[in-house]
Amino acid sequence: MSDSPLGRDLIAGPPPTLLPEDPAAGEIASGAQAEDVVRHHPESPIAWATLAEQALADADVDDVTAYAYARVGYHRSLDSLRRNGWKGHGPVPWEHEPNRGFLRSLAALALAAGRIGEYHEADRCDQFLRDSSPEGHAELT
Repeated sequence: MSDSPLGRDLIAGPPPTLLPEDPAAGEIASGAQAEDVVRHHPESPIAWATLAEQALADADVDDVTAYAYARVGYHRSLDSLRRNGWKGHGPVPWEHEPNRGFLRSLAALALAAGRIGEYHEADRCDQFLRDSSPEGHAELT
């Protein structure tokens, strides 16, 4: 295998996408209520992922609500990924902490989709998570 004129092996695939720090991450980490954080940072994948995970863990919350939270986190993540050079595929490493909002939203969406009977979407999201970050997939499933 030879290097391309651009200096990198193009057969190896795209480089990993490394998202910038999520402005809500510190608030979530300090224990702020996710519902309050998402009001201040509606663009935050980590805030939406946290809401989805909490809803999935709470037997009193309808699975459709968890699905909606996860879906918003997923779409906010896609927006951020695209703004940061992602072209629709390639690694999004778990080891890079700012990527975890996306990966957690994707895992929550896979779980919530399965719970509401959207099995094709659950399988697609599970495979997307595995393809994006095998380590994240192992950690979250």
